[in-house]
Amino acid sequence: MKKIIRVTTVPLSLGGLLKGQLQFMSDHYKVIGISSKGRIHNGKDTIDIVGEQENVQVIPVEMTRQITPLKDLKAVYALYKIFKKETPYIVHSHTPKAGTLSMIAAKLAGVPHRLHTIAGLPLLEVTGAKRRLLDVVEKITYACSTMIYPNSFGLHQIILDNKYTTTDKLKVIAKGSSNGIDTSHFDPSLYSDAANTALKNELGIAANDIVFVFVGRLVKDKGINELIGAYKEISKKHSNTKLLLVGSYEKELDPLLPETEKEINQNPSIISVGWQDDVRPYFAIANVLAFPSYREGFPNVVMQAGAMGLASIVTNINGCNEIITEGVNGTIIPVKNEKALYSSIERFITDGTYAATLANKARTHICDNYERAYVWNAILQEYKTLS
Repeated sequence: MKKIIRVTTVPLSLGGLLKGQLQFMSDHYKVIGISSKGRIHNGKDTIDIVGEQENVQVIPVEMTRQITPLKDLKAVYALYKIFKKETPYIVHSHTPKAGTLSMIAAKLAGVPHRLHTIAGLPLLEVTGAKRRLLDVVEKITYACSTMIYPNSFGLHQIILDNKYTTTDKLKVIAKGSSNGIDTSHFDPSLYSDAANTALKNELGIAANDIVFVFVGRLVKDKGINELIGAYKEISKKHSNTKLLLVGSYEKELDPLLPETEKEINQNPSIISVGWQDDVRPYFAIANVLAFPSYREGFPNVVMQAGAMGLASIVTNINGCNEIITEGVNGTIIPVKNEKALYSSIERFITDGTYAATLANKARTHICDNYERAYVWNAILQEYKTLS
């Protein structure tokens, strides 16, 4: 059986971004997962938990998400040794740092098929000398790869526009997404009215409140400063609303404005529940997803919300503007535009027919286009075409 090694920077991506996919592929290939070690849960490291859940071998290699030249060289060498020992047919990486390190190591080790999936380009928000450095690193990653898989058609074009590689090395698999979505798992019918009422009561949400939910990292790049700025004014005008934030801060990597954090902490209509292993109960009590991100690959959150029957407010960026069709299953607003975000939120509050029409089409659109099995089989067929 041919061997595939899948690499991500952190185990959260290996077990979350690719949830279920490694186990699926293990029916066809010998699969090994590689990422950094993670947090300890009940005496077990996160990477080992991922290995158990996916029923595959996992190997820890320490990788950072920052620019750390000495640690990066050490990681390249560690990956090189693993690749030489395991002699995989394919090394397939996800996330920026894992992509760079593993593609370099795989090329040095002579791995025949070096695949990297692009699920977003953080460097697009960087300027100056750091941007020039990251552009060079990106080109090195692509040069060491044999194929690059942008997980959205918008990313495909951005890569060409930035001249990171050539058309013949690029391919979008299926209709986008790195992993699709399990619509039997993200299904609002799994949550009863009684369960939803209980959670609302626990969070201080009234039965008639209109709930806007954000799921993701509470960072600048996700548009949280604009979201909080817009909702601050909304909450003054519409007392029958709540903003539910599901996610954690990354204060060292991408901090929010101090006034944003202050508003989150002091506004009684903003409910922040932190990181949640299962976000479905929070989608189940919400009415609309508010997701004003600056950049994405192909956002799982927007697919998850749609599968849970929520219309979405998203920014006009790749991935988001492929999942959402204006006026069909959500609305699309300009990036970094607090005024447009305010107007969109207010329309969902004041126009019940509009809100209901968009929500009614949300789940069907996801089921028809992004079901997980469809994406997995498309990736499997891509592997089978390699020779």
